[in-house]
Amino acid sequence: MPLEIYERKNSKNYWVRGWVEFEGARIAGPYRCSTGSPTKAGAEAWIAGETEYQQRRHLVGEEGAQTFSDAVLIYNANAKTAKQLLPIDREIGTTPLAKITGKLLKSLGPKLKPLASTDTWWREIVTPARAVINNAHELRGTPAIKVRQYSSNERVSQDAKRKKTSRVARTPSDRKWVAAFCDAADPHNAALLRFMFETAARIDQAISLTPTDIDPDECQVWLKAQKGHAARWVKVSKAMMAELVALPKKLTRNPLTGKLLEQRVFGYNSSTSYNNRWKTICKNAGIPYLSAHAAGRHGYFTELVVRRNVNPIDAAEAGRWSDASLPMRVYAHPETDESALREHFRTKPVQPKKSKQPKARKKKGNTDVK
Repeated sequence: MPLEIYERKNSKNYWVRGWVEFEGARIAGPYRCSTGSPTKAGAEAWIAGETEYQQRRHLVGEEGAQTFSDAVLIYNANAKTAKQLLPIDREIGTTPLAKITGKLLKSLGPKLKPLASTDTWWREIVTPARAVINNAHELRGTPAIKVRQYSSNERVSQDAKRKKTSRVARTPSDRKWVAAFCDAADPHNAALLRFMFETAARIDQAISLTPTDIDPDECQVWLKAQKGHAARWVKVSKAMMAELVALPKKLTRNPLTGKLLEQRVFGYNSSTSYNNRWKTICKNAGIPYLSAHAAGRHGYFTELVVRRNVNPIDAAEAGRWSDASLPMRVYAHPETDESALREHFRTKPVQPKKSKQPKARKKKGNTDVK
């Protein structure tokens, strides 16, 4: 009996029973399970999908039967990743996982986002697609995949096509910039900047602080997990703790509904809501605008390692980098005047003056000759 839909008592969803058949022969089943759909149309779509998959599996085997769309369905994606996967699924959804290569995934960038950088292609196309494929590998034994990063030549070529540089050097904050910003800022934004400059906290970690995340007795704050690093207590200076404790706590507000939400130490509800306020503060202070990441995390590492000669390993540990080579490569910004360095090659070396040796005096008189 082919698959058929039926209603089951005390169940909101339609159920299915029977076998999947191919040319009159049973190839999968028997089925007696829920389709997970409360509508008949949804149940019929479930049967169509399951029948197609089982027939494909019967003809080409398990690995050949699994398509990218099948892998997407068993991947637990959040809202952001699901949005990224939609255009990818439309492009390669029917492609068997066994035939998807790293070259294929990288070729999707120019098709789906022709004006984006290679970094964006990697982050929004290759990374989520690779995660879907490798998740299917763990759950169903389909082939895993490894993808090489875009090369520097590919990045430069794409930047030339879109006439825009993808990796603009960040300018880190310094103590003078921080002081000027804080003089022009309100107490909450001044404290927010000083907190990130001192602890290398990311903006999302900083704005997520609630009053219960502050421990004045131990002079520490609880930073939430981010970028693969676990949540942990982080020590702060006594002056910083006093400033945090003195701040009036603010209730955040939903920008769409106006509904009051939880209390936050710095009063922001999202990691981007600080931007406009910071631009105004920088304009009033007469200083260039720096993002929270440049002012905090970049400023933190450059201040300690470049300006104060702190051991990079110690600075990386305190800033919660697992590998000191990463912040040295990305977050430590040189501050030496390049022209001054060049002058070293134009300065004539000073040659030491040769000391004059006194001439030997000739002896007067005849020498005895034997």
